[in-house]
Formats: sequence, C-alpha cells, structure tokens
Amino acid sequence: MMILVDADACPKPIKEILYRASKRLSIPLILFANKPLYVPPSPSIQFVLVGGGFDVADNVIVERSEPGDLIITADIPLAAAVIAKGASALNPRGEFYTPENIQQTLTMRNFMATLRETGQVTGGPAPLNAKDHQAFANALDRFLSSSLKR
Repeated sequence: MMILVDADACPKPIKEILYRASKRLSIPLILFANKPLYVPPSPSIQFVLVGGGFDVADNVIVERSEPGDLIITADIPLAAAVIAKGASALNPRGEFYTPENIQQTLTMRNFMATLRETGQVTGGPAPLNAKDHQAFANALDRFLSSSLKR
C-alpha cells in the first residue's frame, strides 16, 4: 500500500499530517505536482515532478495507483478514476469517496460547474479550518489502522 497525493492543490497542513503518518508507520508517500515542492527528508517520502498541463498529475496518479493504495485528492474525476482501479480516495476535509457515493458526487460537481459557468453560482467551498484538519487526520488514522491489520 502506498499513499499518492495530488499535491498541487493539497493544503500544507494536510501534507504535514501525511508526512508524520508516513514517517511514523514507514508507509510510502508519493506527492505529485507540476511545480517543485519541498518534502522532508525521509526514506518513505518521495516527490515526483510531472510536466505542466491540464490533468498531467492526475493522469500520472491514475497510472501509478493500484488496488489498496490511498489517493489524497479533492479532484472528484481523479477520485472516480482511482476508485475504478480499486484504490481508495480521501479528500482534505476527511471525506472518503467510495464506489457507493462517487457517481452522485461527480454528478453534483458537474451540476455546480454548470451553475458557475452560467453565473448562477459564484465561489467555491469554504477554506479548510482546524476542524477539517482534524477530520482528515482521524479518517487517515482509521484507514491506516484498518489497512495495516490486514
């Protein structure tokens, strides 16, 4: 099992939680981004610089993901693609995308995108806060505890 991170838009506090978990449990953590990113020195943490362009990091993550991996992303189409491959997907707010909820989540995302394009809705989700960071840490801990027991 590895943790793969869509790092371009991943908030720093979430990355910090992931760094600590990776080091503590020696779980491979790979961050993918199209711009350089600092990662702490650790044999379990790796950074992959991908080419620029639309969805390049997403495509590399899908290609590299395997069943049992955990993907960290707020990108719903990316989550749908890795779930289809048998991986798990967790967003920075601590919510899992699952085979049971991904289609509805993707449909709602597309609907909201249409509303934004027509100007009927502006803005996006609220910024992450301490409660979101804690929800993420708790969800990650539950997932890792469960996965390591198998």
